[in-house]
Amino acid sequence: MKQSILILCTGNSCRSQIAEGWMRFYAKDKANVYSAGIETHGVNPKAIATMKEVGIDISSHTSNHVNEYKDIRFDFIITVCDHAKENCPYIPSDAKRFHHNFTDPSKKQGTDEEIRNAFAETREEIRRYCENFVEKELN
Repeated sequence: MKQSILILCTGNSCRSQIAEGWMRFYAKDKANVYSAGIETHGVNPKAIATMKEVGIDISSHTSNHVNEYKDIRFDFIITVCDHAKENCPYIPSDAKRFHHNFTDPSKKQGTDEEIRNAFAETREEIRRYCENFVEKELN
């Protein structure tokens, strides 16, 4: 039976979108993966670009509000930033909850190359987390 995973961030624009892409990649048919925010900011074009660099297309992802998924029974809820963990509305669920505050590359200031590198570093940080999560929780 497929597991259901909800990945939460503040605006569902960057870290949660990258995590959704990686989680789908590693979980394959073992899980239905959703991402949402406590707000919606649209999908960050730099998040789309950094995932494209590794062959994962998240360009069709949408920025969703957590309330859109209130009727789904989740097995896992993962918050990927401290703000979402502290401000997420109550989700009545017996889901296993996880938290990891990933670096926010959208806050990086600097040259185009420095910003691109920040996105790549966060992408890889999230990749390792998702790969380990699937190995430990979905097998």
